[in-house]
This record gives sequence, C-alpha cells and structure tokens, in this order.
Amino acid sequence: MGNELLEIKNLTTSFRIGDDYFAAVDDVTLTLNKNEILGIVGESGSGKSALAFSIMGLHNRAKIEGNILLNNQDIAKMSTSQINKLRGDDLAMIFQDPLTALNPLMEIGDQIAETLILHQPELSQKQRKERVLELLNLVGIPRPEHVQQQFPHELSGGMRQRVVIAIAIANVPELLIADEPTTALDVTIQAQILDLIRELKEDIHAGIILITHDLGVVAEMADRVAVMYAGQIVEIADIHTLFENPLHPYTKSLLNSVPTEGQDKLHVIQGIVPSLKNLPREGCRFASRIPWIDQSAHEKNPILHEVSSGHFVRCTCHEHFYFSDDIKEEQANGVS
Repeated sequence: MGNELLEIKNLTTSFRIGDDYFAAVDDVTLTLNKNEILGIVGESGSGKSALAFSIMGLHNRAKIEGNILLNNQDIAKMSTSQINKLRGDDLAMIFQDPLTALNPLMEIGDQIAETLILHQPELSQKQRKERVLELLNLVGIPRPEHVQQQFPHELSGGMRQRVVIAIAIANVPELLIADEPTTALDVTIQAQILDLIRELKEDIHAGIILITHDLGVVAEMADRVAVMYAGQIVEIADIHTLFENPLHPYTKSLLNSVPTEGQDKLHVIQGIVPSLKNLPREGCRFASRIPWIDQSAHEKNPILHEVSSGHFVRCTCHEHFYFSDDIKEEQANGVS
C-alpha cells in the first residue's frame, strides 16, 4: 500500500429526485497520502461536500457505489455501527458551520468530552477533563477553564470553529476532512485557523482533505489539488504544477477569475453549474460554458488523461481552449 492512507475508487453518490437517481459525485477516483493536504476546489454545486459526506458515511438516503478504502478498510461497505466506531476516531470532519455543528444546549467541555467517552472509555473522569483542557489549549483558545463551561452561543465564530476542530482531533484521527473551514470567518481569523490546520498536519501526521472554493487558501495550504466540476474530477496535479501549468478550461477559468493587482477587468465564467437533474451525462460537462470552442474539440466520453507524471486532465478540449475575451480584445486592437 505504501504511503497511501485513503483510496477512493470509482465512487458514485446518487440522490433520488422523483423516480430516478442522479449522481452528485460521478465515478470519482482519488488517493490521499499520509501527512498530505489534498485540496478539492470548485464552485458551489460541484459535488465537493457530497464527496466529503460520502467519505464520512453521512448520507442517509443516497445510493453509494464504488470503494472508499481507509487503510484497506472499505467504508462504503460498512454497516452503521462499524462506521460509527471510525467516525471521530480514525476519521473526523471539521464542518463548514460551527454553530450548527455544535449542540446549543451543551457546555463546550461536555461536547468535547463526549467523543472521548465514546472512543476512549478507559479514560477516567479526571483524565477526560485534563484532555479537554489540553485540546482547548492546542487549538489556541484562551482561558480554557472558563471556555469549557460556556455554551456555543457565548463564543465568537472563530472560537466556535476552534472548538469544532478540538472535537475533530480529540482522538488523533488519521484522516481529517475540513469542509470550507474558514468560509464564515474574517480574514484575520481565517489565517489563524489555516495555520492551526497546518500545524495539526505536522503534529498528528494526519492526511487532510481541504475542501474550498478559495484558490488562495489552496495555494497556501495544499500539497496536491483536485479540481471538481459537475460531480467529476476534471484535473489533478501537485500544487506547483496546477498553478504554473493549468490545463483544463475550468481550472484556467477559475484561476483567471481571481482578482490580481492592476487588473482592469475581472474574468467571469459564463453560465452556472447545472442542477443535478439537468446535468449532461454525456460529453464534456463544461462545454456549455465555453460555447466558442467547437464541439469537435470535446470527447464524447471524456476521461482523465495523464499528461505528465501525476498530472491528469479530463477531455481533449484543453488542447483547443482559449479565452474568448482575449480574442475579442486582439481583434479590437487590430491583431490578427
């Protein structure tokens, strides 16, 4: 197995709409190594959170197909009781909204202790209390003795997010999923939370999946990146390759949409991610958003091609892609 911690093989997660099932995660294959941060990026509706919840086994009514191997154990084939033993122990998740992730009626210390009682029942009450304070200190919460007796609504957004992280790492998980962990936080607190996640990678040597729409966060944090669009992985590469040599039109469009200093005009990607029910299931799913590229440039059944070592891109359309704005500007300036 080598250094691989998580292997996702041909994972499809489908939800029922009316009488049919529609795939929100469509034939995804990914690996995550130990002590690695894998960034997963894409617009809202691309399937990022659906993928994360599939790994955690948190979809009640979805149809899951394929394999999710954590240390060679297939999570996708486990019973509810089996995966309950793993969640909060071997794998854990930092949720996007800490206020909804925390129980409003329980004190902070009790909520952290709860996961210790479940997964480390051999600890005495005194040891649990010590561990709670240790965790609150670890995530940078001041006056932990006081905070452990508070309720979630009494804390700021940044403090609540730190508590969620404390709960996630309480049992030193091997796999940690962070789903948009800084979305609702101001810039200063965002930086602190990201620094904390980076430190946790070094301290507990976990494999971390970082889900975000923020390419700045990805550039700062990730070792490798998987770009997701309409339920599919459209490009995978190490962080340096992806930013220096992006290939898929969607990846290029995302990077081109990031504001830069001295930029006169912000690039906007045409259209939106199609709804689950209206998602095209054949051909290139990004084709409708780059209509100036001829249909002949797209594969009928796009697959991931390895263009260089560890760099994969879906569909041959990347070989023919250009930005329409650039062409119009050149024509306006008389450039043939």
